[in-house]
Amino acid sequence: MKEIIDKISSYNLFNYLMPGILFVCISKEFTEYNFIQENDFIGAFLYYFIGMVISRFGSLFISPTLRKILFIEFKDYKSFVLASKKDEKIELFSEVNNTYRTITAMFVILLLLKLYKHFQVLWDISQNITTLILLVLVLLLFLFSYRKQTNFITKRIEAINNP
Repeated sequence: MKEIIDKISSYNLFNYLMPGILFVCISKEFTEYNFIQENDFIGAFLYYFIGMVISRFGSLFISPTLRKILFIEFKDYKSFVLASKKDEKIELFSEVNNTYRTITAMFVILLLLKLYKHFQVLWDISQNITTLILLVLVLLLFLFSYRKQTNFITKRIEAINNP
């Protein structure tokens, strides 16, 4: 177990585990859903996974939406890679930036969860249908995340090979 804890990077801690734990705690108070686990070991993995889902939601929906409405602006990836080589703090700032995006995504998902519960009751949606909807949404989220990460790797390779 100590080896696992030693391998957890600050990125994993602040962009996956912390938002997952916060989400579980806030959702218990703010919604009718309770994701808290009795078993701490299983809980840690579940909270990490929930944090990954929140992070991916932020990456696929929050960031593009904020870019579209001109709330934020990104530089091209090649510039980011070149600047990162000259200023090592850019990577740290990027990690902090991603934490803010993930926390924003967490609050949006909490609001969506509250809204879903309202419609679940209103339209008498069964727990089986809710589970199926959740599974399909998470599957789609990770499929599109996989595609985005593959494109990210390709862009990074191109930026390094064609400075």
